[in-house]
Amino acid sequence: MTNPVVESADPLLQEPDAAYLPEWPPGQDELPYDDGIPMETWRHKCQMDLLISITETWLQKRPDGFVSGNMFLYYSLEQSRSRDFKGPDYFVVLGVPKGERKSWVIWEQGKGPDVVIELLSQSTAQADKTHKKQLYEQIIRVPEYFWFDPFAPEDWAGFRLLGSQYVPIEPDAQGRLKSEALGLYLVKWTGSFRGIDTTWIRWATEVGELLPTEAEQERLLAEQERQRAEQERQRAESAEQRAESAEQRAERLAQKLRELGVDPGTLS
Repeated sequence: MTNPVVESADPLLQEPDAAYLPEWPPGQDELPYDDGIPMETWRHKCQMDLLISITETWLQKRPDGFVSGNMFLYYSLEQSRSRDFKGPDYFVVLGVPKGERKSWVIWEQGKGPDVVIELLSQSTAQADKTHKKQLYEQIIRVPEYFWFDPFAPEDWAGFRLLGSQYVPIEPDAQGRLKSEALGLYLVKWTGSFRGIDTTWIRWATEVGELLPTEAEQERLLAEQERQRAEQERQRAESAEQRAESAEQRAERLAQKLRELGVDPGTLS
């Protein structure tokens, strides 16, 4: 017996031939989740991993949420039948249980991404700025969409869904793009990640604190532990010095009493 499908006027959501798919509607276990095509360059892969890593540390403080990249996103049953694979370079979904997914199937998970970021390249920039932007705006209805070119950092932009259309997200006074969905700011950061010194994008708080990667967080915790241990050592050393000083003062007093012919023992 197949699972029921909610009726919809949208032709993309009409049920195809039941014999075409093993389960209806299909879920992540029935749908393809890998086409074997890697990301454009190693830098693109590193940028994706940087965004995912810092988002994962941020999500640790929340009871919900999912982040991934280069993962198939299924938004209609017709798309699943035609094998029209779409995989955002990075996306975040809030208000969903944590846990592993093979692909993101909107009708299975109950909602689509809250934020999508596409990493531009010479071969994808045109599609990312036109076809994909329209897809996220008109079909999937992603609340916020950003793009960034890892090899041309000046080419970045953000859009927020207002009614039925995207409107540009204007940079603030610090040149940051605010994500209202996440309550974070997308910033450009010049630094080294995986041995590559360049300009990256990453998330920051309103006060300008960069969200740390897992490795950065581990180093931060290790440094905090080192500082705590050093403070404990200094306190212990200070206490020892105070005890030694008190003992020395007592000895000097006893010496003066003896010089005056007074036995210090008789004063106890």
